[in-house]
Amino acid sequence: MTRVEHFTSSDKALTWFRRGDQDLRLADALDHTSDAKMSVGFVHHGAGESNEWIVAYDEALIVTKGRFTVHTKDGDYTAGPGEIIYLYAGTELTYHAEHEATEVVYVTYPHWLRATEQAAHAAKLDEYQPVTDNG
Repeated sequence: MTRVEHFTSSDKALTWFRRGDQDLRLADALDHTSDAKMSVGFVHHGAGESNEWIVAYDEALIVTKGRFTVHTKDGDYTAGPGEIIYLYAGTELTYHAEHEATEVVYVTYPHWLRATEQAAHAAKLDEYQPVTDNG
């Protein structure tokens, strides 16, 4: 059986989460509730927004709009539309949209939420709440 799924960041079925009062939203298109072995989703950062994080999973970030930077202790990695930043589990970083709003597609293995819930920094998940104003 062939299975294919298609997603856009404007899909009405997506549940978006916002970090505090920041212009920073994310939504999983595929998550741990599916039978997929990885998570896939979208993240929107407003210009100048950043987020400190520790990835508890491998992650590919595919920039679809704007320029997006990952700051690590070993250097800064910036990508624009059509470019990818790959992060290995255990990387401490800051995600940052420097001068313009960005949209990034993320792909994680294993599922980022389950991996983070089991990590020492799981409390950081409390910073995210469902968006009730549709954006």
